[in-house]
Amino acid sequence: MNKKIVQTAGKEQLGEFAPMFAHLNDDILFGKVWNETAIDVKTKCIITVVSLMASGITDTSLTYHLQNAKANGVTKEEIAAIITHATMYVGWPKGWAVFRLAKDVWNEEAPAMTEKENYQNTIFFPIGEPNDAFAQYFVGQSYLAPVSTEQVPIFNVTFEPACRNNWHIHRAKSGGGQMLICVGGRGYYQELGKEAIEMNPGDVINIPANVKHWHGAAPDSWFSHLAVEINGEETGNEWLEEVSDEDYGKLK
Repeated sequence: MNKKIVQTAGKEQLGEFAPMFAHLNDDILFGKVWNETAIDVKTKCIITVVSLMASGITDTSLTYHLQNAKANGVTKEEIAAIITHATMYVGWPKGWAVFRLAKDVWNEEAPAMTEKENYQNTIFFPIGEPNDAFAQYFVGQSYLAPVSTEQVPIFNVTFEPACRNNWHIHRAKSGGGQMLICVGGRGYYQELGKEAIEMNPGDVINIPANVKHWHGAAPDSWFSHLAVEINGEETGNEWLEEVSDEDYGKLK
């Protein structure tokens, strides 16, 4: 069943100045004629476009009806054929004029999204900006987005596929360490001398202070985790060597 067409432009723009015209536009033309069921809305859109074209009307009213035609299923190929066919009967200049409007309407296609944009649509937290300040401690491209900078510092760290940080240690005299909460994609966490742990959304890793470790994306997946810094005494990061391609290559 087609959705009922409702129009209020007449009353909004001319309701006080020309109430009868507003009534005819909103209640009769759109309220009854456009909702009449003998022909479908897409066909009515085509008829309207051709009628306005034949009358030489190429202002905003035609643009509106071209947009309406597109919204009701008229494709770029169909509108091109419709305008070309009508041009043979109503005149070449009118055809050119309508094509100029139609090109703008049907060329409003959204550009194809990048892998980063597609991935962003799968996670709640923003990916943020390139993590340039720490790029020297990463293999591959990472991104950083602050989530909380007060009370408890929390950052969303995102890794492109195969990106990982270097071996490192969260030093602390007491307390300290870090918590990782996976919020998207698939990645790994590994402590020195232990097997790597796969991380998926919802997984939590508690990293003690003074433990050598690394974390990053799986070879075939983007990966994001919240990094929660744990308060401690005399805390600081010690960045070490890269995770070798040989060791990383053992992961799946």
